[in-house]
Amino acid sequence: MFLQLHDIAVHAVVEGPPPTADAAPILMLHSIGTNLHVFDPQAAVLARNHRVIRMDLRGHGLSGVTAAPGSMSRHAQDALALLDALGIRQAHVVGLSIGGRIAQQIAAEAPDRVASLVLMDTAAEFPPPEAWQQRIDIVAAQGMAGLVDMVMPRWVVDASLASAQGLRRMLLGTDPQGYAASAAALRDARAAEIAGRIACPTTVLVGERDIATPPAMAEALRDMIPGATLVTIPEAAHIPTLERAEAVNAALLDHFAALAPQPGAEGGLAIRKAVLGEAHVARAQASTTPLDAAFQAWITENVWGGVWTRPGLPRHTRSLLTLAMMAALGRHEEFELHVRATRNTGVTPEEIAEVLLQVGAYAGVPAANSALKIARRVLQEEAG
Repeated sequence: MFLQLHDIAVHAVVEGPPPTADAAPILMLHSIGTNLHVFDPQAAVLARNHRVIRMDLRGHGLSGVTAAPGSMSRHAQDALALLDALGIRQAHVVGLSIGGRIAQQIAAEAPDRVASLVLMDTAAEFPPPEAWQQRIDIVAAQGMAGLVDMVMPRWVVDASLASAQGLRRMLLGTDPQGYAASAAALRDARAAEIAGRIACPTTVLVGERDIATPPAMAEALRDMIPGATLVTIPEAAHIPTLERAEAVNAALLDHFAALAPQPGAEGGLAIRKAVLGEAHVARAQASTTPLDAAFQAWITENVWGGVWTRPGLPRHTRSLLTLAMMAALGRHEEFELHVRATRNTGVTPEEIAEVLLQVGAYAGVPAANSALKIARRVLQEEAG
């Protein structure tokens, strides 16, 4: 899709299930001289359970180009404008190289918009400034071809891989003015701008053989952010997302798994509140008696905490399955409860209609007809 944001048209790709009330989407910001496809392997995995948003940075990929020197703040405002245009209040932000520095800028300038950070092969600042000015001068005189021999050995360990050739084409396909503007942003970035202003859960990733932002710089970044953890990707250089995709995927999945409700009573209660709503759960808890106390505890720990916390299916899919089963079995009270829960699970009225067509085909017209009457009434009540 293309969206007009500020003074440029921004190219973005959105994948995965709709976000739920308590599950923020993931925004992915790529490195300088590449585009959103640098995250193709990660998006394919993460989009199974998360809404994933990727954008071509200003001056990169298919997004618009501006010739004026760029800044981290302007890149950050582009990303926030994209979230605003998509109706997203908060996101997890994954950033690679300059994308990681932009992610830090977003967390510093708009901390309420960032649920967590994954900062990959990046730093708080990128000395020396003269090196970035040299690159700006090279692309002005020679175009992007003038950077290939300088950049590619820093990006990958094995230049013979197909992914390395793809990265080379991304670099050559970048607009020189767009590259120069972002290089100026890297040249001018300073740690003091963001130091002490980032407090969200953070994982720092770095390639073991990254010479652009080496492990020592990653350690300094980790130490700058309270509670941050550091993961080193073996045999990886500055852009491991393609060359060491499986290791990067595993690190990302670990990051998001640690933030998700965990199996058991506590995680089950969190999921139950997120799906059914805190008011409903509070009423259920207030009306618990000695007769059903053990049953309520069992449901919370084993159904919500044992099944709904599993990563194998998105919550959106579990919601659809529950609606179908309750309708097919004629469990009207539970069906109504889960229709009301769709405001939290991201299931749309159109999807409910499709599910009930399926119920009619495989469980019988009477079951689907009864469920449709309930769904229509509940949705009208919710809308009113």
